[in-house]
Order: sequence, then C-alpha cells, then structure tokens
Amino acid sequence: MVTSSSNGLTSTESWTLLSLSAACFGILANTFHGDGEPLIASIAFSGIAFSFTYALIRWLGNTFMKAGLKGRDMCKTRTTEIPETMGAICAIVYLMTVIIFIPFPFYKDIVAATSGGGNRDLVLSVEHVETGRFLHKFPHSKLASYLSAILSLQVVVLLGIGDDLFDIRWRHKVFIPVIAAIPMLIVYFVDFGVTEIVIPTPIRPYLGELFDLGWLYYAYMILLSIFCPNSINILAGVNGLEVSQSIVIALLIILNDALYLSPFTRYPHPATDSHLFSIYLLLPFVGVSLALWFHNWYPAKVFVGDTYCYFAGMVLAVVAIQGHFSKTLILLFIPQAANWVYSMPQIFGLVTCPRHRLPRFNARTGLLEPSTAEFKQPLKRVVAQSLKLLHKLRLIRVTLDEQGEVTGCTNMTLINLWIVWFGPMREDRLVMGLMGLQTACGLLGLWVRHRLALLIFTQDNW
Repeated sequence: MVTSSSNGLTSTESWTLLSLSAACFGILANTFHGDGEPLIASIAFSGIAFSFTYALIRWLGNTFMKAGLKGRDMCKTRTTEIPETMGAICAIVYLMTVIIFIPFPFYKDIVAATSGGGNRDLVLSVEHVETGRFLHKFPHSKLASYLSAILSLQVVVLLGIGDDLFDIRWRHKVFIPVIAAIPMLIVYFVDFGVTEIVIPTPIRPYLGELFDLGWLYYAYMILLSIFCPNSINILAGVNGLEVSQSIVIALLIILNDALYLSPFTRYPHPATDSHLFSIYLLLPFVGVSLALWFHNWYPAKVFVGDTYCYFAGMVLAVVAIQGHFSKTLILLFIPQAANWVYSMPQIFGLVTCPRHRLPRFNARTGLLEPSTAEFKQPLKRVVAQSLKLLHKLRLIRVTLDEQGEVTGCTNMTLINLWIVWFGPMREDRLVMGLMGLQTACGLLGLWVRHRLALLIFTQDNW
C-alpha cells in the first residue's frame, strides 16, 4: 500500500514552493549587480534547495517504494509501509547546490585575477595574457579546501547509500567515514598543516605555550570524522530525531560562526574567512534538512535512512575541521558523546544488545516505554553488581528474579534513559525533550568555549 505522502504536492504546497524559489532566483540574479554577495547568495541557494528537496521527496516516494526502499514504523499501531532512505534525496540536492554555488564565494577573486587586479579597463601586455595574467593572486588554497569538502561528502553519501541498500554490518560501516575523510585531510596537510595546540596556562611551565601533536592531530581528525556520523546514527530511531539533532547542531555552529562576522567582531577578523566557509556549507544543509524534517516529523511520512546520518555527521565534521574549530564541535556533541559512552556496555558486548533498541510502543496507551534487553544466561558478578548500581542511580531499570539475580535491563540509549527519568510519553514529546537537552548543552558548550575557557587560557580567538 502506498500512502498519500508518496503522492504529488497539494496546490498550496506547489504555489508556496514556486513563490519561494522565484524569490530566491530573483535574489541570486540581483547579486551579480554587485560583487557576488556570497552570503546572500548562499541564503538564496538554501531556499531553492529546500524547495527542490521538499518536492522531490513527495514525487519520488513511490519510486523508492517500488525499488524496495520502504519500511514499517515500529512505534505505531498502524503498520502502513512508507518510503525509506529519503535522506539520499536530501544529500544529492545538497551536493548539487554547493557545487553550483562554487563561483559565488570566489567571484571577487575571479574578477581580480582576470581583469587586472579589479580594474576591468586595464590594458595588459601579451606576456601577461599568455601567462594567465593575475591568476597567481587567486586563493587556490581556499578553492582546494572547498572542493575537498565536496569530494569528502560525495564519498560518504555514496557509501551511505551502499549501506542502506546492502545493510552493511556495524563493525564494518563504522569505518566508512575514514575513506571519505581522506581528500579533506590531504588538503589540510598541504595547505594548512597546523598540528599545534594551545596549552592551558597552568601547565605551560612544563609543556610551553604550544605543543605539536604531529600525526596524532590527524588521528584526532579521523576519529572526529568517525564519531560525528556514527553518533547521530546511534542516537536515532524515533520520528524526527536524526534530522532534528542535526539541524540544532548546525544552527548552533552558524551562531558561533556569526560571532566572527560584523558587527559582532572587528572586520576583518583573522578567522572570518574560515567561518564564512562554514556558513556557506551549513546554510544549504539546513535548507535540505528542514525539507526532510517536515516529512520525517511525527507521525513520519518517510524514513531518513543511514545515508542521512552519515551525510549529516560528515557535513558537521567537515565544516569544523576545514573551519579550524573542531574542538568547539565536540562541545556541541555533548548529548551524542554521552549516548555513545552510555551505550558502550551493549556496543562492546558486555551486556546483551538486541538488534533494535527502540523504545517499546504500548498500543493500549499510545505511549513509548523503555525497551529492555533480556539475559538468557547468568551475568558475571561484576557486571550484575554494576547494573544494580546503575539502577540505584536511576541510569537504568533492571528486572530481578526470585533469587535477586538480574534477568534484564532497559536498553542503554539516551532515548530509553529519558523515558526512565520522565516516564512513558508520546513520540513527538520525547524528541522535543531531547532537542531541548541538545539546545541547552550546545549553548552551554558555546559559553564554555568563549567565556569559561578564559579561566585556563589567556585569550579567546573571538
């Protein structure tokens, strides 16, 4: 059965999307009367990307289902199948958008390099024309960074689609982002290559003001590329959660980027270009993600698939690494990091890990309850005592037999923990609660980055 979500747009939606697209195309056309205005152009491209993604999700729903890309929502009484892997549409529209956007951030440089340093009427000698005129002034390193970011994202999208199609095992797909990170890290090594970190004031007498991590810094960036996509993929499974957390983190990064632009700081700031680079990549991402969010929010009309989790996590990792604020990104991933640590006993097999750790849907009440892992064999004493301690701390809920032995516990995910703390709740209220936590932790992280860090560092680069 094909749901109405897979059909065409309503007349209201069609006219809304057409109006938004027309306005954005008008803004783009107007930018060429000045110096390209890349920031305004990026906002316009984001609106166009939203319109295209929203429409394509509707138009291609049937096609995906006919190809077998469909699934049932396990947290609903209705078992109607809906399209799956729709994050692939989101990712492809995004890639097309950032590729078409390439001339805009380099418009001034192209004019300066091909018309006598900005003077279109300058008469050049034959030698200048034959040797490329002023192309040596073009910021090739910035272009290389932008193109390497696109290439890394293309690779992770391709591998993510492969995972959705062939259901790659977890222990294999966890390393998928490593391959995608290679182009980005090569360009980082060639054009930037900074591997030094600033040492906190209290330990500078022992290590100095700067400490060179060398190859360890590249290992750290690889680990960040692994962590971001997989952490979103683990904190997932209920309607709207994957997309919502990605949008919240992206908006927090844009807020941080805005602090390095006028009027929040003196212009030009040394970090302005890096943060503009971040904004150029994030605005279209927010646009396509919002379009997907409207279809994936409770009750979901489509599923996002693993492709979106890898794509979203890699976008965030790319902008942080190429924008040189990777440590700030970690502060915005506090809930994902907590969920990763909390899940470790099940991920590494210390406690039974079911294939699906989604909350259990109670059809009688219509609410989600914590799902549980049942232990078929007696646990080791140290594991059993640890679980009982976590139960006392209200970090899990255990079930005991008549002899007082642990026979099961709630699955160790932040989603189940939230229900343990606040009781059974509807799916959308669960996601809103988790997003409130995500926003609060992100704002706290930015405050730590720009204010609290001054207690152990001499200055903030803002």
